[in-house]
Amino acid sequence: MKANYIENFEEWKQDFFFSAPVQVRFSETDMFGHVNNTVPIAYFEFARIEFMKEMGLMQRWLQAGNELFPVVADMQVDFVQQVYFDEKLDVHVKIARIGSSSVDVHYWTVNEKGETCFTGRGAIVQVSKQTNRGYPWTKEEIEMLQMKHLAVAKK
Repeated sequence: MKANYIENFEEWKQDFFFSAPVQVRFSETDMFGHVNNTVPIAYFEFARIEFMKEMGLMQRWLQAGNELFPVVADMQVDFVQQVYFDEKLDVHVKIARIGSSSVDVHYWTVNEKGETCFTGRGAIVQVSKQTNRGYPWTKEEIEMLQMKHLAVAKK
Protein backbone atom coordinates (compact mmCIF):
# COMPACT_ATOMS: atom_id res chain seq x y z
CA MET A 1 0.00 0.00 0.00
CA LYS A 2 1.41 3.36 -1.01
CA ALA A 3 -0.45 6.64 -0.56
CA ASN A 4 1.28 9.89 -1.50
CA TYR A 5 1.05 11.22 2.09
CA ILE A 6 2.63 8.10 3.65
CA GLU A 7 6.38 7.80 3.30
CA ASN A 8 6.91 4.79 5.56
CA PHE A 9 3.69 3.00 6.53
CA GLU A 10 5.09 1.30 9.65
CA GLU A 11 6.42 4.60 11.02
CA TRP A 12 3.31 6.51 9.94
CA LYS A 13 0.89 4.25 11.82
CA GLN A 14 2.96 4.45 15.03
CA ASP A 15 2.01 8.13 15.46
CA PHE A 16 -1.73 7.49 15.96
CA PHE A 17 -2.91 7.72 19.57
CA PHE A 18 -6.63 8.45 19.20
CA SER A 19 -9.35 6.32 17.65
CA ALA A 20 -13.13 6.18 17.50
CA PRO A 21 -15.09 2.96 16.93
CA VAL A 22 -17.64 2.59 14.14
CA GLN A 23 -19.78 -0.34 13.04
CA VAL A 24 -20.83 -0.74 9.42
CA ARG A 25 -24.58 -0.32 9.02
CA PHE A 26 -26.55 -2.15 6.34
CA SER A 27 -27.53 1.17 4.73
CA GLU A 28 -23.83 1.94 4.17
CA THR A 29 -23.31 -1.04 1.88
CA ASP A 30 -23.83 -1.27 -1.88
CA MET A 31 -25.17 -3.97 -4.22
CA PHE A 32 -21.94 -5.94 -3.83
CA GLY A 33 -22.41 -6.04 -0.06
CA HIS A 34 -19.39 -3.92 0.79
CA VAL A 35 -19.13 -0.39 2.14
CA ASN A 36 -20.05 2.22 -0.45
CA ASN A 37 -17.09 4.35 -1.53
CA THR A 38 -18.58 7.52 0.00
CA VAL A 39 -18.92 6.11 3.52
CA PRO A 40 -15.29 6.30 4.76
CA ILE A 41 -15.52 10.11 4.55
CA ALA A 42 -18.43 9.99 7.03
CA TYR A 43 -16.39 7.69 9.29
CA PHE A 44 -13.46 10.12 9.07
CA GLU A 45 -15.78 13.01 9.97
CA PHE A 46 -17.15 11.18 13.01
CA ALA A 47 -13.68 10.29 14.29
CA ARG A 48 -12.28 13.76 13.52
CA ILE A 49 -15.07 15.46 15.48
CA GLU A 50 -14.52 13.13 18.45
CA PHE A 51 -10.80 13.92 18.24
CA MET A 52 -11.46 17.68 18.05
CA LYS A 53 -13.80 17.41 21.06
CA GLU A 54 -11.07 15.61 22.98
CA MET A 55 -8.71 18.46 22.11
CA GLY A 56 -11.27 21.12 23.09
CA LEU A 57 -11.52 22.67 19.62
CA MET A 58 -15.14 21.70 18.83
CA GLN A 59 -16.39 23.24 22.06
CA ARG A 60 -14.63 26.50 21.19
CA TRP A 61 -15.97 26.55 17.61
CA LEU A 62 -19.53 25.79 18.78
CA GLN A 63 -19.70 28.48 21.49
CA ALA A 64 -22.50 31.01 21.01
CA GLY A 65 -21.17 34.12 19.32
CA ASN A 66 -17.98 32.45 18.13
CA GLU A 67 -16.87 33.90 14.81
CA LEU A 68 -14.81 30.91 13.63
CA PHE A 69 -15.70 27.48 12.30
CA PRO A 70 -13.92 24.50 10.69
CA VAL A 71 -14.24 23.77 6.97
CA VAL A 72 -13.04 20.66 5.15
CA ALA A 73 -10.88 22.04 2.32
CA ASP A 74 -9.97 18.69 0.78
CA MET A 75 -10.30 15.00 1.53
CA GLN A 76 -8.57 11.91 0.20
CA VAL A 77 -9.47 8.26 0.82
CA ASP A 78 -7.31 5.31 -0.15
CA PHE A 79 -9.06 1.93 -0.14
CA VAL A 80 -6.91 -1.01 0.93
CA GLN A 81 -9.46 -3.79 1.39
CA GLN A 82 -13.20 -4.26 1.23
CA VAL A 83 -15.33 -3.78 4.33
CA TYR A 84 -18.73 -5.43 4.84
CA PHE A 85 -21.95 -4.99 6.82
CA ASP A 86 -21.66 -5.31 10.60
CA GLU A 87 -17.86 -5.12 10.67
CA LYS A 88 -16.44 -3.22 13.62
CA LEU A 89 -13.75 -0.70 12.73
CA ASP A 90 -11.47 1.69 14.56
CA VAL A 91 -10.85 5.00 12.84
CA HIS A 92 -7.55 6.46 14.03
CA VAL A 93 -6.93 10.21 13.73
CA LYS A 94 -3.84 12.40 14.06
CA ILE A 95 -2.69 15.88 13.16
CA ALA A 96 0.12 15.52 10.65
CA ARG A 97 0.82 19.23 10.12
CA ILE A 98 -0.29 22.55 11.55
CA GLY A 99 -0.54 25.35 8.98
CA SER A 100 -1.18 29.06 9.44
CA SER A 101 -4.99 28.60 9.58
CA SER A 102 -5.34 24.87 8.92
CA VAL A 103 -4.42 21.40 10.07
CA ASP A 104 -3.63 18.42 7.90
CA VAL A 105 -5.41 15.45 9.46
CA HIS A 106 -4.53 11.82 8.71
CA TYR A 107 -6.81 8.79 9.14
CA TRP A 108 -6.09 5.08 9.45
CA THR A 109 -9.00 2.62 9.64
CA VAL A 110 -8.52 -0.95 10.83
CA ASN A 111 -10.87 -3.90 11.33
CA GLU A 112 -11.07 -6.19 14.39
CA LYS A 113 -8.16 -8.25 13.05
CA GLY A 114 -5.98 -5.13 12.97
CA GLU A 115 -5.93 -5.13 9.17
CA THR A 116 -5.82 -1.79 7.38
CA CYS A 117 -9.07 -1.16 5.49
CA PHE A 118 -8.56 2.41 4.35
CA THR A 119 -6.34 5.41 4.99
CA GLY A 120 -6.94 9.06 4.31
CA ARG A 121 -5.98 12.64 4.80
CA GLY A 122 -7.67 16.00 4.66
CA ALA A 123 -7.08 19.69 5.26
CA ILE A 124 -9.32 21.38 7.81
CA VAL A 125 -9.28 25.19 7.68
CA GLN A 126 -10.38 27.51 10.48
CA VAL A 127 -12.60 30.07 8.70
CA SER A 128 -14.00 33.44 9.73
CA LYS A 129 -17.79 33.70 9.43
CA GLN A 130 -17.44 37.39 8.51
CA THR A 131 -14.84 37.11 5.75
CA ASN A 132 -15.39 33.47 4.71
CA ARG A 133 -11.59 33.16 4.56
CA GLY A 134 -9.01 31.24 6.53
CA TYR A 135 -8.45 32.75 9.96
CA PRO A 136 -4.88 32.29 11.23
CA TRP A 137 -4.16 30.42 14.42
CA THR A 138 -2.72 32.63 17.11
CA LYS A 139 0.64 31.69 18.59
CA GLU A 140 -1.23 30.47 21.67
CA GLU A 141 -3.56 28.32 19.55
CA ILE A 142 -0.62 26.74 17.72
CA GLU A 143 1.00 25.94 21.07
CA MET A 144 -2.35 24.58 22.32
CA LEU A 145 -2.74 22.42 19.20
CA GLN A 146 0.74 21.02 19.68
CA MET A 147 0.31 20.47 23.44
CA LYS A 148 -3.24 19.08 23.18
CA HIS A 149 -2.19 16.70 20.41
CA LEU A 150 0.56 15.42 22.69
CA ALA A 151 -1.84 15.26 25.65
CA VAL A 152 -4.33 13.22 23.62
CA ALA A 153 -1.42 11.01 22.57
CA LYS A 154 -0.52 10.30 26.21
CA LYS A 155 -4.05 9.21 27.24
